[in-house]
Amino acid sequence: MELYAALQFVWWLLLGVLLIGLAVMVGMDMGVGTILRYVGRSDTERRVALNIIGPHWDGNQVWFILGGGAVFAAFPLIYATAFSGFYVVMLLLLWSMIVRPLGFEYRSKLPSARWRNVWDWSLFISGLVPMVVFGAAFGNLFQGVPFHFSWNLTSTYTGSFLGLLNPLAILCGLLSASLSIFMGAATVMNGATDVMYDRARQLARIAALVAIALFAIGGLWVHGMTGYSLSAGPGAGVAQTPLQQTVVPAAGAWFGNFQTYPILWIVPALGFAGMLLGWLAAGARRSHLAWWLGAIAWLGVIGTAGVALFPFLLPSSSVPAQSLTVWNASSSKLTLTWMVGFAVFFVPLILWYTSWAFYVMRGKVSAADVEADEHAY
Repeated sequence: MELYAALQFVWWLLLGVLLIGLAVMVGMDMGVGTILRYVGRSDTERRVALNIIGPHWDGNQVWFILGGGAVFAAFPLIYATAFSGFYVVMLLLLWSMIVRPLGFEYRSKLPSARWRNVWDWSLFISGLVPMVVFGAAFGNLFQGVPFHFSWNLTSTYTGSFLGLLNPLAILCGLLSASLSIFMGAATVMNGATDVMYDRARQLARIAALVAIALFAIGGLWVHGMTGYSLSAGPGAGVAQTPLQQTVVPAAGAWFGNFQTYPILWIVPALGFAGMLLGWLAAGARRSHLAWWLGAIAWLGVIGTAGVALFPFLLPSSSVPAQSLTVWNASSSKLTLTWMVGFAVFFVPLILWYTSWAFYVMRGKVSAADVEADEHAY
């Protein structure tokens, strides 16, 4: 394989790794926010839940920065087209993300029950909304995004905000939220005891079953819909624009890669296995194992979407031939080469630091610990 094509493929893989890291680490924190009012029935119990993720939630935001930075540098045409077309969605995501750190930092500053209740609801909204948006984005990719290019590669988005909230997108959003809730519940199980542990365990098992059902329904849905197939173009490793290819819509096309390479079926199998075994692990009170199985489920779900769409990154429903792919939306060979060097250094560093932080902060959080520490959330 030519070096440029290899670099493009490597960055497609790395983008998937970053999305999985974002889903697992940030999704875990947001899952705790989503279930905060259920697992915590009193102010002290909710403080326990917040302090379980207290040492980690802000550090986990690095996955957002990595993901956005990788798209901007490796696939700038994707970044420009998506951010201009999804402007309202991006603002919604931004404001929900702004409210979230405020909830952590300000919730326990005043003893007023009304004050704390408002911030609890803000943590619920800022935990649920981003994960639904995250999943809905994948649902819209399978249906194609209404955009097209002019002769000078100026993109025009012809859709609407409400159009993004279609049935398949909502289903994918609920799947994302259910996996986030599972990860959040497993995290609470890891750090809580007694009644909070039991509530989180019950919620984890429900969320796993819901995720299994939604993943299966989504797979059948996508299998029966019209997808895209790249039939002609300059090919991989060649400098090109989206105006130089031919794309053919065809029923079941999103399953073409699985049919061509049957070994790829292991990817969705990982998703189902992670959810099912995670359900069993939560039932057996193996919370740490359940957490890791939830991470495997995320790998399977996002990996399935990536494999099905490849080489498409942002399909166009307006003009399918102008869809953005791994081959026509990437940066130059020099840029991708430099980025690989940075990724080889920084990604292992982040993984090491994150693992070290979780190891140092391991253990249970009790109500007595929270009430005795004036610096606790």
